[in-house]
Amino acid sequence: MIKQRSNLRTPFVLCVAILACFSTPTFAQGILGGHVTGNIQLDGQISRRDTIIGSNDVPEKLLTNARADILYTNGDFSAGLRYEAYLNPMLGFNNQYKGQGIANYFVSYKTQDFAITAGHYYEQFGNGLTLRAYEDRYLGLDNALFGLNVMYRPWKGVTFKGLIGRQRVYWGMGEGIVRGLDGELNLNEIVKPWEESRTRITLGGSFVSKYEDDETILSEISGYKLNLPKNIGAGSVRLDLSHGGFGLQAEYALKGQDPNIMNNYIYRTGQALWLSASYSQKGLSANIQAKRVDNMGFKSVRSQTGEMLYINYIPAITKQHTYAFLSMYPYATQSAGEMGLQGDFMYKFKKETLLGGKYGTDLHINASLIRGLDSTIVGGRGTEGYTSTFFGTGDLYYGDLSIELAKKLSNKLKLTTTYGYVAFNPIVEGHAGDIHHNHVVIGDLTWKINKKNVIRFEAEWMGSDSHYDADIDDKRCGDWIMGLVEYNFTSAWFVSLSDQYAYHDGIGNYYNISVGYTKGATRLQLGYGKQREGIICIGGVCRQVPASNGLTFSLTTSF
Repeated sequence: MIKQRSNLRTPFVLCVAILACFSTPTFAQGILGGHVTGNIQLDGQISRRDTIIGSNDVPEKLLTNARADILYTNGDFSAGLRYEAYLNPMLGFNNQYKGQGIANYFVSYKTQDFAITAGHYYEQFGNGLTLRAYEDRYLGLDNALFGLNVMYRPWKGVTFKGLIGRQRVYWGMGEGIVRGLDGELNLNEIVKPWEESRTRITLGGSFVSKYEDDETILSEISGYKLNLPKNIGAGSVRLDLSHGGFGLQAEYALKGQDPNIMNNYIYRTGQALWLSASYSQKGLSANIQAKRVDNMGFKSVRSQTGEMLYINYIPAITKQHTYAFLSMYPYATQSAGEMGLQGDFMYKFKKETLLGGKYGTDLHINASLIRGLDSTIVGGRGTEGYTSTFFGTGDLYYGDLSIELAKKLSNKLKLTTTYGYVAFNPIVEGHAGDIHHNHVVIGDLTWKINKKNVIRFEAEWMGSDSHYDADIDDKRCGDWIMGLVEYNFTSAWFVSLSDQYAYHDGIGNYYNISVGYTKGATRLQLGYGKQREGIICIGGVCRQVPASNGLTFSLTTSF
């Protein structure tokens, strides 16, 4: 269940009290010996009907997302609030955000060895396998906890955290109560002879539980009600080890029986293992990551779908691509079950060598592979659900390879060339169809005309074995080309022109023009063009973006 906020009187009064201080001449310079800072962001969108790309008319004509964060600090004390307005939410953001009010407020006291926060707060234990309360405004995701969060360092090298609260969901609160404990030991600070050692060791562990009232969920055997656990726990242990340029991080988490809508109310326990090994020295770095996830979806409300009310977070081990065609098929982490491996290698060829040339050459290679689990179904709702082998793998979910070369051609010219390969299984987005195999070639040339004027040219090509099918309506299919020109001038203005065109076995021509201006801490950007329907992902967490055709604007400032 989700508890809707009955009124905003208490945070509203707090807001008025703080904003009243802003009318004094000491605004943002000192209030009763303190200091006020903040930032404001306003995003807007106007979209019109376009039958080719699938965008619809917007009844309101103008959609806006706005927020203002205010922070007051006075020595070890701080207090803050956030005002949000979605009138109405921009395309791709859940319509349950519709409305306005004080969405976040807190008071906090922090010293080097002790901290306590009451109100809304964000927290993460380890890599997030048991708990991660965070916010990403671009994904429309905010699972802040509302309650109490305490940190205490009783001795040097020893840190404890404890928290309790409910999670934010749109303008309400989830009914589930989240409770967590975390401990971390820095052995180099605890053991005196190890203080100056090149080998650094940190150990940690956490336990998180949630309480939720019972509800009626019937089993697949007619007439039988599931015996739902009201308290569900998840624990983890972790290691962070480094020596010189070498590093090793590991975390293992285990979750108790957690029947919920995501796993069809089965009683299988969950587990996750995350490993990372790295090496770096001047001009070279290498990293390899691996993970195995099995039934680790952990929410404070068992019946909640979508991306809200997750207690934990499964780190992504795929590269966060920035180029358009390499990021056209982003990968969403499958908390139900997956195994993955990623390798990343960077090397700088020295100057005055055969491959380095006059200015040196940077090589960056990244590859990842994600597969499902090797599992066998043993029952449905009310049973263990399935079994799986620990090292066995199932269907291919995602794979990619990118090879990037960056080289200065002269003092004014820099060229970056990239080849990428992506294999994507639509099943991870809940769709049927064959695996898409895409080849991508990119050229990126930057010309620094002078200190204040820079122009960048980008060209991309993608060849795919996928074909547009109106029944499936995946507008990413087919072969594509893209061109972009971006000009930054006077250190304040920029203008960008781009076009993406599906020239074979695809559909759509997506042009865009953007103009931006920056002065001090204020930035204004206007854009006009077409946005392809698709999915955007940040760190393996994704949201659907519908097609649009029209104007967008963004204004940000801070004080």
